Amino acid sequence: MDANLETEKLVKKPVHPSQLSPNQTLNHNVRHSLLNCSTSTTTPVLSILLQPFQWLQMLSSLLNPSFVLGIFLVHGLSQGFSGSYFKVVSDYYWKDVQKVQPSVVQLFLGLYYIPWIIKPVWGLLTDLFPVGGYQRRPYFILAGALGTVSATVVALGGSMAVVVALGSLIGVTAAVAIASVTIDACIARNSIEIRSLAPDLQTLCGFCSSVGSLVGYSTSGFFVHHLGAQEALGLLAVPQALLIVLGFLFYETKSTIHSEKKAVHKKVGVAMRAMQETIRRPQVWKPTLYIYLSLALSISTQEGQFYWYTDPKAGPAFSQEFVGIVHAFGALASVAGVLIYHKVLKDYPFRKLLFLAQLLYAASGMLDLIFMLRWNLILGIPDYLFVVMEECVSSTVGKIRWMPMVVLSTQLCPIGIEGTFFALLMCIDSLGSLSSKWGGGIVLHIFHVTRTDFTNLWLVVLIRNLLRIGTLALVFLVPNAVQSDNLLPSDLLTKNSTQSIDDESLQLVSMEKETE
Repeated sequence: MDANLETEKLVKKPVHPSQLSPNQTLNHNVRHSLLNCSTSTTTPVLSILLQPFQWLQMLSSLLNPSFVLGIFLVHGLSQGFSGSYFKVVSDYYWKDVQKVQPSVVQLFLGLYYIPWIIKPVWGLLTDLFPVGGYQRRPYFILAGALGTVSATVVALGGSMAVVVALGSLIGVTAAVAIASVTIDACIARNSIEIRSLAPDLQTLCGFCSSVGSLVGYSTSGFFVHHLGAQEALGLLAVPQALLIVLGFLFYETKSTIHSEKKAVHKKVGVAMRAMQETIRRPQVWKPTLYIYLSLALSISTQEGQFYWYTDPKAGPAFSQEFVGIVHAFGALASVAGVLIYHKVLKDYPFRKLLFLAQLLYAASGMLDLIFMLRWNLILGIPDYLFVVMEECVSSTVGKIRWMPMVVLSTQLCPIGIEGTFFALLMCIDSLGSLSSKWGGGIVLHIFHVTRTDFTNLWLVVLIRNLLRIGTLALVFLVPNAVQSDNLLPSDLLTKNSTQSIDDESLQLVSMEKETE
């Protein structure tokens, strides 16, 4: 498909051609005019208050309202709210209902990442296997149905075997993963076609995710206390059901081309060869390796700390409501991290930004160590105040560290297989997170951190922090390029953009137009 025609389909209200570069990168003057077109007569204070709305209006006018709605529902509700709510409620479910050891729960958390690890499979399905002529919409509906059923089963299943409960919870995470792959394919395409919007799109994703997490964490403790951990898991069916609604609202043109089986097999083969050739390039595998190692080497101590937080003898014995409130403060701090990135850091080179972010990440981990050793009491800082401070700092730094990694991933995706390749990169990220969870579980087990014995928990946290510091030596793998730069070789982009992969089905145009 011609590049100009493709970009025209991706834009709801086309900008004047003179304002676009040959590769359809949005000119900064265009962004400025769109963001300020309605503020010329407003007061400075009102102008500041209107900026977020004008920013959303700019994204909707350049892309599509249904696409922006999809980001809100997937990243805000399905991932943000469900992920945070799920984290707290499932922790109490394993601790109080199933009575599982923290090291075992860490292994279960690793299993949650299985649907994320096979994201390339979902990516291939959404890129190459349309259903009823639609490429994205059916997979939103599939994700919503799977998540709704899984959440209902675990909530109404009564006394369940551990295997059945684990399978149901994995079903919930699978629903989130499928929806994530589907919307991320659209995000990757728009980030490629209008490269200067890549940081903006990740800012929107990060903001929606953080706000959703804020709501999820704020309500999780309340529902656990009043409904019980198992029954509270049933509320996860609501955001998953909204994915079904998104599947019917999301605008997508219906393809009239029906591929034969041989043609489908050929497309799969072409996509696999293109992915193999792309990942072998040093411009791609080096930053991908860094992202994996930075996640894997920061081993997770989440469950050990959670059990200690809520222990009435060894720990500070935080209540169910307070645990949710602490995480809610962290989600609010994540919003601050998104704003800091968007306003200050999105124009920094990748290498410099990730080095500083990793350094701050290692330093913020020392706050956990101070809390484990109860040095905060020596300093005269109460437990409840210190843990809120620690959560806010770590969440802000974590978001600043994560967002450039995602932007970097979108810039490594070639056109034609962007959904599948972005899913592959996110799969590698999930492998890093799984390695972190399982590595943490193994270390917790080695140092005999159990439901009642937390003697060596501080040592596990110290090992985690030292590994974070060691990751700084790997930042050389990240390209020293600006975040809006094209990181792929031109020959690779040209080759993949002209592959015989059917690429006509998704058109992000105005919802006001009649859909099929």
